[in-house]
Amino acid sequence: MANSTQAAVPAPRGVTMADVAKHAGVSRTAVSFVLNNRENASISDETKQRILEAVQTLGYRPNAGARALASQRSDWYGLVTEIVTAPFAVNIIKGAQDEAWLDKKFLLIASTEQATGQNGSRHAGMEDAAVEKLLEQRVAGILYAATWHRAVHVPEIVREIPTVLINCFDAEGKLPSIVPDERRGGRRATERLLAAGHRRIGFINLDPDIPAALGRMEGYREALAQAGIAFDPDLVVSGHATADVGYEAACELLDRRYGGKAARPTALFCANDRMAMGAYDAIKERGLAIPKDIAVIGFDNQELIAAYLRPKLTTVALPFEEMGALGVQTLASLTAGQPITAHQQMVDCPLLERFSV
Repeated sequence: MANSTQAAVPAPRGVTMADVAKHAGVSRTAVSFVLNNRENASISDETKQRILEAVQTLGYRPNAGARALASQRSDWYGLVTEIVTAPFAVNIIKGAQDEAWLDKKFLLIASTEQATGQNGSRHAGMEDAAVEKLLEQRVAGILYAATWHRAVHVPEIVREIPTVLINCFDAEGKLPSIVPDERRGGRRATERLLAAGHRRIGFINLDPDIPAALGRMEGYREALAQAGIAFDPDLVVSGHATADVGYEAACELLDRRYGGKAARPTALFCANDRMAMGAYDAIKERGLAIPKDIAVIGFDNQELIAAYLRPKLTTVALPFEEMGALGVQTLASLTAGQPITAHQQMVDCPLLERFSV
């Protein structure tokens, strides 16, 4: 009776450059020159074609690790970020990866989600370790992305390699950065309300000292001034970026009285979509209709909120995908030794029309 037990089949050995050379009938050096695009190598087109056909036939794949060791750089960009699970993370990663792909580069992501405190301070150990791991992989450069626009203190070791900051900027002013144009976004939102005929526009702003709040307030005031409307501090309420704060701020603005008379705004510009969601509740509790009785504009374009409120929220979008792409473009210039056009580049924040104005 035949033995039904089959001998174990050994795993196939990886195809080597020597295998390619043997198959093509050339030297290993010739294979290396062709695969590394050595322009000064005297190799005929016919020989190059044989080598490339051998690569295809044998399924040869270059050893990325060995190639990185030889060239001291790899086909990877490192992305250090705290935003892997944040609502906008996929957009910044998509923009960066799509742009990197055009340059035949890939992203190696190091999450530092727990590395940053609420005040923007770093938990240095985790972040430093993440950057160190990326450097061990010989990444060509590093993108450092933050979940909200602010000044950051980056690990000192990132200065050993080309680095670009996204949605944040270097507190020491030494590294190039890509940030949203907050002022222009705030102006665009206010101008939209002015164009709809509103002259008494309430502004529910973020914590007043952060860059987003400062820029959006500046844009709000610029648009009012351009329209010949005096800035009224009584129409501005600031607070944390939550729906509860948006609700409370809207209640305050809607119930405000002057000389015993109601003086509510006819429109609200909310500095983020969560605040706008809270403002919706305050408005509807008072029997008012959006946009018939009061118009609302948000900021961020957090789609799980803006697209599902009723009516759907007109809002200004934070350009995460565009910032990711521009970050890679800037990093590619740095790694190629080319000058960059500006130390800090601002990306426009477009207005997305829905039905709340």
